[in-house]
Amino acid sequence: MKKLLALTLGMVMALTAAGASFAGETEADVVIPSDMKVGFIFLHDENSTYDLNFINAAKEAAAELGMSEDQIVLKTNVPEGQECYDTAADLADGGCSVVFADSFGHEDYMIQAAQEFPEVEFCHATGTKAHTEGIENYHNAFASIYEGRYLAGVAAGLKLNEMIANGEFSEDEAKVGYVGAFTYAEVISGYTSFFLGVRSQCPSATMEVTFTGSWYDETAEKEGANKLISDGCKLISQHADSMGAPTACEDAGIPDVSYNGSTIDACPNTFIISSRINWTPYFKYAIQKAAAGEPIEADWTGTIATGSVELSELNENVAAEGTKEKLEEVMAALEDGSLHVFDTSTFTVNGEELSSYLADVDTDEAYEKDTDVIADGYFHESEYRSAPYFDITDGFDGIELLDTNFG
Repeated sequence: MKKLLALTLGMVMALTAAGASFAGETEADVVIPSDMKVGFIFLHDENSTYDLNFINAAKEAAAELGMSEDQIVLKTNVPEGQECYDTAADLADGGCSVVFADSFGHEDYMIQAAQEFPEVEFCHATGTKAHTEGIENYHNAFASIYEGRYLAGVAAGLKLNEMIANGEFSEDEAKVGYVGAFTYAEVISGYTSFFLGVRSQCPSATMEVTFTGSWYDETAEKEGANKLISDGCKLISQHADSMGAPTACEDAGIPDVSYNGSTIDACPNTFIISSRINWTPYFKYAIQKAAAGEPIEADWTGTIATGSVELSELNENVAAEGTKEKLEEVMAALEDGSLHVFDTSTFTVNGEELSSYLADVDTDEAYEKDTDVIADGYFHESEYRSAPYFDITDGFDGIELLDTNFG
């Protein structure tokens, strides 16, 4: 079985060799002091695919930087509450120069810690406030994962076409299902980009989305997937962190596109592909900057070119023929800018093409929409800040939300 991940990294290497660079690049020869300590705060533990992705990246970054195991401190199962501040403060008091946290709800507590420990760098994944708070030692980071979701959707759309060609269902029955956690912009951006990838290959496709109200609830995620399957969905994807949805698909024999890691070992008969954010480049960047005494960007966005957006191996036993080649083609178009995921000519809202849209980029207590993010024919996701702000739900043609109680 060939691994698409190797292809992705090969393209990154080619771009680097051609002189490609990215904002916030750090010199590769920065030496990390042997007494430097770095702390990591995770919402769950290794049982969560989301947190496992971060945990692996932390260990990989430390290894690549030549850091010993006792130079990194991993704190798991830290809730999105006062416990996060307490943990961040403990890490700072324990001598950590940099503290990372991995969940959206950690943000306010990380900001509190940053204000009280100005000599420590606090870095938060998925957050939205660093670019407006103006705290020198508080930073946000994310990646253009909507591009990875789109690519995964391309693979899903090709699978639908294959199943239609095989007579398993008709074009007007090409419905996919999606298990989401919350109705946050991050999830909305993810399922919409996935859907647009699907439709780029299978124009008749529609999608149903259900939400669990939790980032990690294996029972609810499995129930959500089963609900979608019983409602006629022919393929399932997810933005939730357990094996619930993939397991439901394997049990039912329904193709699955997972997230944050391959599920091929547990689901060999249904897994197609997975997209994920590789946090290793950001961890290395921030640690090196801190070690060099240089400023860390307030708002950092990783891309395919930085090695931050990746696909897992392609399960060629399940994927449609020609998927690898099509993904290579689409990835190249995303990289050279000839393709934009949220091209407004490819979707409608209440039957109309969008020419402008105000998004909540500068987060405030009222979540007031403040920035027009459509220009040059596409929605500029993750360009005005790193975290997603694509939040169009009402009237997005082709997508039906089965429940919306978890914002």
